[in-house]
Amino acid sequence: MNVIIANRYKNELATLDIEVIKRMDGTFSADELVDMFQNFFFNKMILDLTALEDYNDLKNIQKLSISLDMNKIIFLLPPEPGFTSASNLSKLIAMGIYNFTASVDGIMYLYNNPNSYRDVVQYHQLGDNNIGGDFVVTNDYNHSMGMEMSMSQRIIGVKNLTSHSGATTLVYMMYKHLSGSYATVAIEADKRDFNFYNDRNMKSVSGNEINRAIADNADKEVILIDVNGNQMAENSCHQVIYLIEPSVLKVNKLISTRPRLAAEMRGKYIVLNKCLIPEKDIKVFEYETKLKISNILVPVDDHVKSEEMYNFLRRLGFDRV
Repeated sequence: MNVIIANRYKNELATLDIEVIKRMDGTFSADELVDMFQNFFFNKMILDLTALEDYNDLKNIQKLSISLDMNKIIFLLPPEPGFTSASNLSKLIAMGIYNFTASVDGIMYLYNNPNSYRDVVQYHQLGDNNIGGDFVVTNDYNHSMGMEMSMSQRIIGVKNLTSHSGATTLVYMMYKHLSGSYATVAIEADKRDFNFYNDRNMKSVSGNEINRAIADNADKEVILIDVNGNQMAENSCHQVIYLIEPSVLKVNKLISTRPRLAAEMRGKYIVLNKCLIPEKDIKVFEYETKLKISNILVPVDDHVKSEEMYNFLRRLGFDRV
């Protein structure tokens, strides 16, 4: 079931052909919306941004992006230059907001075809540090969260869906291939495996220190996080790569223990890692698991750099590698 929060466009949103479990009209603060929906189960939320109090202030949108699942929210933007310019769309993307439109018709498209980062990467201006536009950014909220906001920064998490699917090694390989072209740091939550790489830019921290670790690396262009199941670390990422090692045993075990997996992972970036399934059989795998696969990685040698890894990073939007 779905939620609609409307204000200026409440009449237009009333025409949407979707099931609605809760509808709210008016204006609400970011704190009110977080309190109401942080633990409220819904399929999708359609949010008329004019229903967010002080929506011109970026920190209010940021509060939502930190506390709610952005993969479930479709933002209806007011058709104003301050929101539809490439620079301001880039600011939304930097917060992990990929599903936005300035038209009611676009809502139904995104409802049925949710965006991932690769669908909006062309709007993300990695080198743009100018906040500008109609958004007004203050630092009070960022400091209160122990974070310093850097709009040119990408924070990418990696998480195993099947056990021991190679998240730590993949983060290392991404770091190794990116660091020659981007200022990059890798952070590991709640474990100490990074210590064995003997690299000062690969840091191991406890999960409750993750926001501080991000703030301490505000000067980096890319932060890679091995989330290790830590929810705070996962929520801090603009994008999360979910890994499945597609052996029969691991996949069957995953599906049996998480029967709602397909619904939970809809619209998310799933990678088959250490995959030896022929490309022609991937569609069969998707049909049997009901999962949409975003990318495939064959086994790679972590001792050397490889074109396979460079191609993977280019598909993620890193065009300087």
